Amino acid sequence: MFNLVYNELTAKLDTGEAVVLITRLMPSEENKGKVIDKFFADDPRASDTAISQAVEEALSTGGLQLLRTDKEMLLLEPYFPKPRLIIFGGGHVAKPLAEFGAKIGLSVTVIDDRPSFANKNRFPEASAVICDSFQDAFQRVKPREADYIVIVTRGHRYDELCLRLALKYNTAYLGMIGSKRRVKTMKDMLLEENYSPESLARVNSPIGLDIGAVTPEEIAISIIAEVISYRRKPKTTASTVKFNMPEFDEDVIHQLLSASQVPRVLVTIITAKGSVPRKAGAKMLVWQDGKTLGSIGGGCSEAAVITVAQNLYESQSYVLHRVDMTGNAAEDDGMVCGGIMDVLIEVI
Repeated sequence: MFNLVYNELTAKLDTGEAVVLITRLMPSEENKGKVIDKFFADDPRASDTAISQAVEEALSTGGLQLLRTDKEMLLLEPYFPKPRLIIFGGGHVAKPLAEFGAKIGLSVTVIDDRPSFANKNRFPEASAVICDSFQDAFQRVKPREADYIVIVTRGHRYDELCLRLALKYNTAYLGMIGSKRRVKTMKDMLLEENYSPESLARVNSPIGLDIGAVTPEEIAISIIAEVISYRRKPKTTASTVKFNMPEFDEDVIHQLLSASQVPRVLVTIITAKGSVPRKAGAKMLVWQDGKTLGSIGGGCSEAAVITVAQNLYESQSYVLHRVDMTGNAAEDDGMVCGGIMDVLIEVI
């Protein structure tokens, strides 16, 4: 049962591990066939050189890979741990920051050493609220590469302490609140203590995009906007390979964790070109009665995919389907721009 595979997937992600899920497809005619199996990149079946190279490509670029041979096709989907927004300080800026962070799909952790500021009632949207010293809290959260650290404590000495500790970790984002003068003074001091200019260049401070923010809510918006820019703008590695975080539909994956007596059809965007509403990795579930969960972009194009999905229940198979939203198709769908998506539609 494939629900066991998705249970294992979520368990791996919960440990902070990046995962590649491989779906083995056996073609029977062009763009159609049977779904044979699903397994992970650490499985012996993935030891083939071509598969290993595709796994490496998926993890390094964030892109889905489709391998074709004479006998089968393999879809490789990279999954990455849900990014954490780790907020050091539970004061007036942290409150809207936690709310906005959760709304954009980050797992929010708030840390403060004061019980009146570090509690679930104050931060109901946070996945974790830790009441502990900032120093001990670092050992508890163990920041990872996918994490976004925001330092907004109640005082300079606590900001400095958190910054010193945060610089030990390689994270996706590191920002600290403070005036230009105070930030410069702190950086100069750290340079004198042999902190490298490269490590200090990682620090976004004063924090947030410069939008003239004044209120706690406006400051939180400026910080979240900067975090989004780090999350969504493609990064360029030494090999000039661009990394794009694939879409992750948490509700759909959660639904797949349990077995179902009623067949469900899973729709996955495997490639997306042009101005499309969803990126590769986005998923949607379709039931036989037309009920859906998730979306690949809406409109008439999605409705057509749902129709294809509903015709698959009896065959227990899969279809590779192209969604063209360019030209007249886009205009008929009421879109101001268009693109092309290839989707895998498979019976689960």
